[in-house]
Formats: sequence, C-alpha cells, structure tokens
Amino acid sequence: MPERDVNPASERSEVSYRYAAPVLRAEHEEGSLTRLIEQQAAKIPSDVFLFFSLCAMTVSLGLEVAQERRWSRFVGMWAGPLLTMGVYTKLVKMLGAR
Repeated sequence: MPERDVNPASERSEVSYRYAAPVLRAEHEEGSLTRLIEQQAAKIPSDVFLFFSLCAMTVSLGLEVAQERRWSRFVGMWAGPLLTMGVYTKLVKMLGAR
C-alpha cells in the first residue's frame, strides 16, 4: 500500500523532513550576471539603504508641506524599493550566493 500524503503542518511532517537536504538542480543555478550583482551588492552596507529611504521619506514630507504633491509622491515611492534593496543585501551577506 503506498504511503499516504502527510499534512505539512503535522508533527510527523516536521520530524520526517527536518534533516532533508535542499534540492539543488542545474536548471536552478544562477547566471554569472546574478553572481556579479550579488558580489557587488554584498559590499554595500545595509544601513546605507535604510538611511536613503529615511531621506526619501523626509524629502517627500517636505515637498508635501511645500504643496508640491506630485514631486512628493514621486520621491515618496522611493522608500519601498530602497528598503527592499537593503533587505536583499542583508540576505546576500547572510546566506551568500547559492
């Protein structure tokens, strides 16, 4: 009789998959361009992205107060991508290129 599927949230599932090796396949490998970007991104401190995102929010607030709503919203949209780039660099440093 074939083994039944196990609910991933059950305790049995945690025990049976706890030490499973990650699946690494050739088609999942990163290209040389990705490796180069990760190497260069790892050189930038994550705090730089946090600082620039806070600067973007401050400038956006200043522009909003100055009644420059269009520019305020344009600059305000930079905070999210800057924070995302900071998280990306932190992950590259912690996990390395895989």
